[in-house]
Amino acid sequence: MPTPSVNTLSIRRLTLRDLTACADLSEDRGWPREEHKWGFLLASGKAYGIDDPDGGLVSACVLTEYGPRERPDLGAVGMVLVAERHARRGIGRHLMRHVVATAGTTPLTLYATPDGRPLYEELGFKVTGRAEMLRGRFTPGGSAPTVATRPATAEDLTRIVRLDEEVFGVDRTHLITRLPAFADRLRVAEESGRLIGYAAAWPNMDTHVVGPLIARDTETAKALIVALAQQSDRPLRTDIDVRHEALLAWAKERGLASVAFNSVMTYGITDLPGDWTRRFAPLTVAAG
Repeated sequence: MPTPSVNTLSIRRLTLRDLTACADLSEDRGWPREEHKWGFLLASGKAYGIDDPDGGLVSACVLTEYGPRERPDLGAVGMVLVAERHARRGIGRHLMRHVVATAGTTPLTLYATPDGRPLYEELGFKVTGRAEMLRGRFTPGGSAPTVATRPATAEDLTRIVRLDEEVFGVDRTHLITRLPAFADRLRVAEESGRLIGYAAAWPNMDTHVVGPLIARDTETAKALIVALAQQSDRPLRTDIDVRHEALLAWAKERGLASVAFNSVMTYGITDLPGDWTRRFAPLTVAAG
């Protein structure tokens, strides 16, 4: 069936009932199915999609909002996908315009691939940074970490949420409180009883994704990665802000290889809030 006129395509909210269709759409575009991540995003964010008359989805994306529910401080756009059979017809642009309009005055951010960047620039997004995706089997070696870490407990969750808001710049309580169920590992770093960092490793197909990674400094970030790697039998994947050159160099020495670069883009603000010096990696590029 030919693709209908873009102007006639109806956009609706997606729910967890659409998880299989979202995973099918990912697979259609050559992405991993990522059902675990899709479930997390559909539960914690606002997903939008266009139904295909022949079944499944023509397109989908997710908007994850942070801050007060009535007037969010920031929205992260991710998982913007158009089925291959409907590609290059303006459907992605149509869906993104809907998301931008729905967000209203809420500033937006996203991680853009080189292929997606021109569309976002056309819509008014500006490049404000870059992240380098790394993947590989972590190889122990070098000097032992100088910062102690331990598994997070239920009593740590309030402190983790507080530290995350301080560093990220907006309240992500509804996302961070889902980490214990979403991630396989959640660790914290402390000094004199004060929380100075935390990180999670969550399963994504055959890898463990390290994120969020928030730490006082590079040594703390290293200690958290080492601890998470020791508990995983899978290759690691993470997306590190390119300004953290020392951590990137160390990770590559430990066996993680560069896979791709993504542009960090914003709409409605000139830069992301928070403290980038302590923000090493996002929870996922789809949600910031």
